[in-house]
Order: sequence, then C-alpha cells, then structure tokens
Amino acid sequence: MQSESGISPKIIEEFLKFNRNIIDAPNHVPAPDEINLGITPHDVVYTEDNIRLLHYKPLTQKQAQIPLVITYAIINRYHILDIQPEKSWVRNLLQQGIDVYMLDWGTPSNLYKYLGFDDYVNGYLDNSLDFVRDEAGVEQVSLQGYCTGGTIATIYSSLHPEKIKNLVMTAPVIDGWRDTTVVSNLTKHIDVDKMVDTIGNVPPEFMYYCFSLLKPFEQGVDKYINFFRNIDNQKFVDSFLRIEKWVSDTPPIPGELFRQWVKDIYQENLLIQNKMYVGGRQVSLENITMPIFTQVAVGDHLVSPECSMPLHYSVASEDKTLRVYPSGHVGMIASSFSQKKILPELGKWLIERS
Repeated sequence: MQSESGISPKIIEEFLKFNRNIIDAPNHVPAPDEINLGITPHDVVYTEDNIRLLHYKPLTQKQAQIPLVITYAIINRYHILDIQPEKSWVRNLLQQGIDVYMLDWGTPSNLYKYLGFDDYVNGYLDNSLDFVRDEAGVEQVSLQGYCTGGTIATIYSSLHPEKIKNLVMTAPVIDGWRDTTVVSNLTKHIDVDKMVDTIGNVPPEFMYYCFSLLKPFEQGVDKYINFFRNIDNQKFVDSFLRIEKWVSDTPPIPGELFRQWVKDIYQENLLIQNKMYVGGRQVSLENITMPIFTQVAVGDHLVSPECSMPLHYSVASEDKTLRVYPSGHVGMIASSFSQKKILPELGKWLIERS
C-alpha cells in the first residue's frame, strides 16, 4: 500500500525515524574529550625525544619469559590496538600471559623533518629494545610490527637479528610494486622530493585526503547515514566514536622518513629485492632467520595482501607461519573476529616460542 505521494508507508516511517535520530543525536553522543583511548593500564618506562615506550601491567600471575614489543605504524596512533576492552589487542595478549610493551612514536615537530629510517630503526627502536632487554633480563625479545610499523620491524630484524627471538608481522608493507591500493598508486606517481623540500613534515591533512580516496562514498557519506540509523544503539555509537577519534588523531610524518618510504618501498621497491640500505648497511631479508608469523587480511584496502605475503617466502627462517584472514586492515586487529580467532592463534604461537 502506498501513500498519496506514491511512497510506501515503510519508507516514510524510516525517513521520519532517521530525522528523529538526527535531532536526538546530542543526547546519545558524548564530547570527544569524554572518550578515552588506550585504556589498558600501563607505565611509561622509557622516553627519547617525543618517543615513549609503554609497558602494560600484567593481568595474569604467570607470564611468558620473552616480552613482546609492538611497533605501531607511523600513520595514526597506537590506540587502535587498545580501542576498547572487548576489542583490545593488548588486553587479549595480556590475558594470555604475554608481557607487552608498545612504542608510541609521538607527534613529530618541525625539527623531525630531517629524521629517516636510520633514526627510527637504529636509533629509537634499537634503544627501546635495549631498554626492554635490560629490564626483562633477556638477550632477545619478540617484536611485532603493524602496517608501516611492520616495515620498520622487518628492517630492524634484518640489521639486528641477534636481538629478536620471534617476529610477528601484521599487514606489513613489504613489496611496494605488488600493492594495488589507492595509497600505493598515489605514492608511485608523486614528486616526493619536491613535496618534502617544500613542506617538510607531511601534514595530517594529506593523509586524510589519501584515506578519503580509498572508499569515498563509504567514508564520506555511508558511514554517517549508518551512524544516525543506529543512534539509539549505545554499543554501536561507542565503537563508532572511538574509531572516529582515532582516525582524526593523525600526527605528521617526518619529511625525510616519508621521502625514503615513498622512494625505497613504493617507487623503487628496494626492500623485497634486498637492495635497500639503512644507516649504510644493506637490508637483506635473508638475515631474518628467527621464527616469523605473518598475518594478512584478504579485505585489506590499505595494504594489499600481495604486498605483505612475499615476506613469508623471502626470509631464511625455517620456522615460519602465514595466516590469511577474511578480514580488513583494522578488523584484523580490533574486532570480535580478531578476539575469537586471530589473537588466540598468535598467543599460542608466541607462548610456545617464549
């Protein structure tokens, strides 16, 4: 049955409800400063410049001997790994008895525009891992890298393999020529020298522009329509706002690091070819002989699975595991599927080798 206008009553009812939800939104949506990210208790145990090393408080009486250090991406912030209790990557690992540290890269100032891979790999990361090794009383630690943090962890493990017990790669950026994402295609065609020489550090606005190109309708319109449709679902609203706050908190990227990244990883694809040099030393994937666990998401729109998987076949490790999950870039680390499937597998793998 249709109304005089020819529109079905159901559509009219949904339209009116949508309008009511928009009007009622302020009663359901907290202010941004009322939303806390990174909620699992931790101590800041080491600092250097703007870099912080977080050590999470244990949730079990018994812990694995070898601690895990997570190096997050240089884009966005680490909070997505601890976005809310029921989806927290960190909390799940702690509950499995793993001793967890996290690197917070901080917010680079204009002075950081001269810092490159050498400073981050052989400087900040190496110093942080030395601190963990001393504090934990171990010769080696487990290292996890997520997204671009996986690239940094890969380079480090090639240059300092004696310090790494186990290596976990979660959607790492490895083979730039096989990455078919919008971000990869964009970086392959920009004049990065002119860009960095002109603006220095890459501002958050540039990254927002790149993200908007990935799924323009979904990110620009559809997600907000879905939000207002579910405004009376408190669990949905809380999850939505946490993700939005995390996405909007994107720090600048050091100019020189961005320049080297675009050229060496995406444009010239040196890493997978063992032709990349950092700090005057060749980065060879054949130096990676420790146990390695590579996690890839089929629906990843930020890092193509084909970009990450070549690492599994290029390292010299005899103990290596590759898992391909029916998930996305964020869903692989912050979802109920991650809690039920991905993290139990990873935790078991780590504990058996720790």
